[in-house]
Amino acid sequence: MSDLPKLIKEIKSHENKLQASILQRFFKTGPSQYGEGDLFLGLKVPLQRLLARKYAYLSLKDVETLLASKIHEFRLVGLLILVDKYEKAGNRGDKKKIVDFYLDQVNRVNNWDLVDLSVYKILGDFLLAEKNALQVLKRLAGSRNLWERRMAMVATYAFIKKGQAEKTILIAERLIKDEHDLMHKAVGWMLREMGKRIDKKILTDFLDKHYRRLPRTALRYAIERLSPRERDRYLAK
Repeated sequence: MSDLPKLIKEIKSHENKLQASILQRFFKTGPSQYGEGDLFLGLKVPLQRLLARKYAYLSLKDVETLLASKIHEFRLVGLLILVDKYEKAGNRGDKKKIVDFYLDQVNRVNNWDLVDLSVYKILGDFLLAEKNALQVLKRLAGSRNLWERRMAMVATYAFIKKGQAEKTILIAERLIKDEHDLMHKAVGWMLREMGKRIDKKILTDFLDKHYRRLPRTALRYAIERLSPRERDRYLAK
């Protein structure tokens, strides 16, 4: 018998209505906003991590049930369990099953924190050894779905952590004209991490080529770790 009901009961026992109200506003859950319809119980992420570790043994069927919920914390705990399963998977075949499951559930990975806390650890990591990695990332980057486009960008964090900048550059170039503010932030974030973790010159070369096309938010994120003089130079152009 599954322990999923125990997990659900435990999540609900930590409900904080005041924090939930704050999160409802922070994650833009109102009509026509990007998180429209998302419901929060008010749990903080460290607690959700603890619960995911405690119930990491739950099945993929249980994870699917969590992801089907309108309650944000259910979906995040489900994704954190999935990350744990992926990291502990014994072989490439088992990892692929988890990646395939993840891709089948992308419509339920539907807020920016859900994407950011899962995609590079599952899909990004798996694509490191895949010859068609760029093809997968380009397909997601070309989606009409905001969250799939964010997945494409943030998945490249796995490549950055391995010292590889090419995928980040190529996907950033494809998404440079994206109109959504959450994509501006994602592009700028990955560019900043590329400069921080790999080579600042790779970042400045990218900026010298594309700064006129970069949305202001993306540019500000990308240059955060540059010197004040360098930041002023790009912002003044």
